[in-house]
Order: sequence, then structure tokens, then C-alpha cells
Amino acid sequence: MRGRRRLTVWWLALLPGLCALVALPGATAAAAGDASYAFAPGARTVAGGKGTADAGRLEPGRVYRSFLPDNGKLSYRLRLTAADTAYVPVTAVPPANAPVSATDGISVSVRNASGTLCSIASARFGAGLSPRPVTALAQRETGRTLCQGGGTYYVQVQRIETGSSGASAPARRWDLEIAPVTEPRPAHAGTGAAPQTWDSATPEPVTGAPEDRPGGAGFASARPLGQGVWRTELVPGETRFYKVPLDWGRQLHASAELGGAQGHALVGGALNLSLYNPVRGYVEDVAPGYTGTPKSAVLAPVPPVEYANRYAVPAAVTSVRFAGDYYLVLHLSDQLAGPFGRGPFGVTLRVRVAGQAHAGPQYAGRPVPGDVFTVTAEDRAAVLTGSGSGGGGEGGAGSGGDLVMKLVAAGGIGLGTLLLLVLGGWTVAARRSQTTRVSAQKPTA
Repeated sequence: MRGRRRLTVWWLALLPGLCALVALPGATAAAAGDASYAFAPGARTVAGGKGTADAGRLEPGRVYRSFLPDNGKLSYRLRLTAADTAYVPVTAVPPANAPVSATDGISVSVRNASGTLCSIASARFGAGLSPRPVTALAQRETGRTLCQGGGTYYVQVQRIETGSSGASAPARRWDLEIAPVTEPRPAHAGTGAAPQTWDSATPEPVTGAPEDRPGGAGFASARPLGQGVWRTELVPGETRFYKVPLDWGRQLHASAELGGAQGHALVGGALNLSLYNPVRGYVEDVAPGYTGTPKSAVLAPVPPVEYANRYAVPAAVTSVRFAGDYYLVLHLSDQLAGPFGRGPFGVTLRVRVAGQAHAGPQYAGRPVPGDVFTVTAEDRAAVLTGSGSGGGGEGGAGSGGDLVMKLVAAGGIGLGTLLLLVLGGWTVAARRSQTTRVSAQKPTA
């Protein structure tokens, strides 16, 4: 019995790891067409308040989970110094198959303790009429006339339902992921001039045989990409995340191609390709219609990454303001399922990284989290293998699962085979344990 107990304890200890292995983003979940959003591991749960008095507390550098009720608006609070610019991205995740209109979405704002509006932003589901994760970023920026000084600031998240879906849909909450970041002031003056010119021509798309690279299911599990041609498969309603590390001075171009399918109909906003910056701020997106013939979604050119971009006027320029991971997010509208079936549909991503990398500005303090505006040697290595999802620190995905996946891949075995091997090993060990007990009980001569 003692040996069996040890085996049972061993198996129970191993089981959670195997379950986590099966659920790794970009592996089995992507292959099975799991359309759910993967929240950051270790994310803290926080409840939003109805007003400032009971506002949930946030801290820069941490990732939080919350939820938005169908009727409402929620408040959160965070303390800021006078010297730091704060970015508060909020990702709303509606339930799968929830009815939405093109203008439904969320609104996020930041106000100071006196109620002065610092900034407001919104994100909507768009022409695809498909429930998907949408992210809006509000901020408190230093150097502006409003919202200066240290103290408590309030983040308000509100559900926007302007279409017919709001009146007819059952009351269902939307999950939220909140990931506040702070950026210190530059140590030296002279970074305040907006860039005058940059190469805005659309380059020729990258060519070559595509390499399979399934995406992650959330920002924290985004799969690394470098320059090249990458292929994945999506089912209607599915969203997948990638990240491209960009140094200061580097420029990103990206497009996505949806392959052909049997059938003929017009589906608006069928493939949505979105670009977000390292603090999950919206840069741009494109969502072409689809009739069953191959269709490309091409992002408009954005400038090289420069600190001074923040002083420009166009939103697609001001958002390309720091080095770090830039996120490419693919969503396939669930409206495709009717005329074209459940797929999966092949999607090809073409990524080009141009420009000369250079040193960035010296900050007067430290960003929180510390590595958010940094491209490391590990990041550059990860784009070659597609391994490593999430970053260090709380709320980031760890590297243990990626290591296991590498070992599985190197051995040429699948996850199902791995589970069978484990079960087989357990059975053999149990039989050996039983044989040992029987031998021990035999009388000696």
C-alpha cells in the first residue's frame, strides 16, 4: 500500500503540469480551434467599484483580471508620481457567440482626483460583427496642461452598446484584463520635436515558403515573430496573438492573407489584422471583406520607432513611440461559418522589419515593469524559434512550458503520445512495486 500511495502522489503531482502542457498557447489549443482568451498567468483578481469611493486598486507593473457587468461602468484607482506617464490598457473579452454590433465595445478614461479628464479612448468590434477581445488604452501623460502632479488617479471602464444587440442580448458579463504601465521622463531635454519625414512607401511583401507558427491566445502568450512568412490556421471566431520585438529606429510592415474557400458570399470585415504597441496601445487595423477568393489585409505603413513620434498629430504615428514588443492580432469573423463552414482557414502572415537600430533615450527613472521598453538578446533569439511567450515579472508567462514543448518536438512525439508514455510508465512502476512486495512476503529457505 505504501508504494501505491507514493505512485498516486507522484501521479497527482504530475497531473497539473500535464494539463498545463496540453493547454499551452500555440500548441494543442490553437490546433483544436480554441477561441478563448488566455489571461496572463498569475494575474490578480480585482473588483471594480461603482464610483471613486469603492474603486478597485491597481498598481503599475501588475496584470489584473476583472469583469464588466452588462449594465455598466466600473472604476479603479492607482497612485502616480508627478514624473511618470501612465498607460492603462484594458482588454474586454465578451463571451463567444455573444451578439454584437459594429459600434459595440468599451470606453476607458483616466481622471484625476478632481474629476478632470486626462484622456479617453474606445475600442469597437467593427464590421466583422464578431465578438472578440478588444483593447482600449487611456493615459496620464506628463508635460501636458491637465492632470499634472502626483496622487490618486481614477480609471473608468464602460461598456458601449449602441446597436440593437444591447437591447436584445441576455445579461452576460465581459471579462477584463488590465495591465497598467508607467514610463519615466527622459533624462535630457531635446526629444520634443516631432519627426518631419520618414519612408511611408509600402514595400514589396516578403516572399518565400511560409513556416508554420500558430499564435498565442492572449497578449501574455503572444508568439514571437521576426521578418519572414508565417502560416497558421484559424476557425471562425478565433483570435490569435503574435509579437514582433522592435528596437529604436526599426520599422514594421505586416500583412495577412486569407486563403480561398468553397462557397460564395460577401462577409464584411472577415479577417481583422490589428497592431498594438508595447503598452497594448492601438496603432492601426484593417479588416477587408471576403467572398471565398483569397484576400489580403495590409496594414498601412507606420514610421520607425522613435521617442519623438509622440509629438506628432496622426494617431498611427504617436503610438509608435517606444521600443519593445509590438503585437499583431489576427481575428477571423464568426460570420464566415454560415456560408463557408467551420474551416479551419489558412492565414499567411508576412512580416518585414526595416530601418537601422540605434540607442534610445536615457530615462530619468525606471519604467514599470522594467523591461517593457527593451528588446533583449532573448527576444531576438525567440523570433527564430517561435518559443518563449510573455515576459518576465508578475503576470508574464513562464518559459517552463516552452521548454517542455521543445523537448516533445525534439523527440518527435505528440502530446497524446506523451500522456500514453506517462500512463504506461505508471503502470509498469505499479507492477514492479507489486512484484517487489510479493517477493518480500515469500518465506526464505
